[in-house]
Order: sequence, then structure tokens, then C-alpha cells
Amino acid sequence: MTALTGLGTPQTASPELLRSVFRQHAAGVAVITAPGSRPAGFTATSLTSVAADPPLLSFGVGTGSSSWPAVSAAEYIGVHILGEHQQELAATFARSGADRFGPATSWRTGPEGVPLLEGVLAWLVCKVEARVPAGDHCLVIAQPVVGDPAGPGRPLLYHQGRFNALRD
Repeated sequence: MTALTGLGTPQTASPELLRSVFRQHAAGVAVITAPGSRPAGFTATSLTSVAADPPLLSFGVGTGSSSWPAVSAAEYIGVHILGEHQQELAATFARSGADRFGPATSWRTGPEGVPLLEGVLAWLVCKVEARVPAGDHCLVIAQPVVGDPAGPGRPLLYHQGRFNALRD
């Protein structure tokens, strides 16, 4: 049997092991928004394209998060792909207790009443198709109904617990 390189001592599965492994996985950064009596939103790195026909995407949201009540009730949600120039916006929507839709955030009400963030690389308004319980989170599956893929800049990434820009 040959020795395997790059493999350390295996660890028993735990929340910390999962977090440690996914710190090694660079992910795009998105902000999910939902309408309501007060708009809600959060930073997500779990955004995934699910299917092309019909177009479907998914993301996870913690059921204990402050955004969960609005996301759980919303018929439509906004998905915003952030640019490398939007690290502070990503941090604002990731921070617990932050005034996410305060004066420092440029946004407008879009189709279906969904809050749309200004200056993003791309955005979609999506109809929620399903909410699937998944541990302390819920997996939301949604179908895009309208959007714009032509914003300025390059994507913001999340890696090793920090927001990063692409390197040339």
C-alpha cells in the first residue's frame, strides 16, 4: 500500500471539523434579501446553482438567525452576487445586530417588493419553491423570475474566514 500524502490524522465528524474543512473551500459571496414589515437580509456563501431547466438555485439559512422569520414567510427573495469592492457590505450583512438596511446601504424596492442592493455584480429576484429543514438550518430552493447579470467589477470570495479578492 502506498503512503498518502497531504492526509493528516482523521478526525471524528463534528461541527468544528465541517467548519475547518469548509474554511479551505473558497466560495462566492452573496447577500440574500427578503421583504417584510422590515426588510431582512444576510450574507451567504452557500449559494448554489441547482438546475438549468427550470432554473433553480439554493442557499442555506440558520433557523435561529434574525433573517429567518422574513425568509420563512417570503414568497420572493433577492439574491445578490457581491463584488470585491463590497467587503464592507458583506461584513454588514454578516454581522449580528447590524443596521443592514440603514443609511450606509444603497438599496431600493424591486420587483415583488424585494429589497435590491445597488452596485452588485449581479442580482436575481426569485420565487421560493421549497424550504427543506436541514439540521439547524433550512435549505431554500428558489426559481429566478427576473435579474441582471451585468454589474461592475469582479467577484468577492470568502476563504479562511475572510473576504478576499481574486488575484491575477
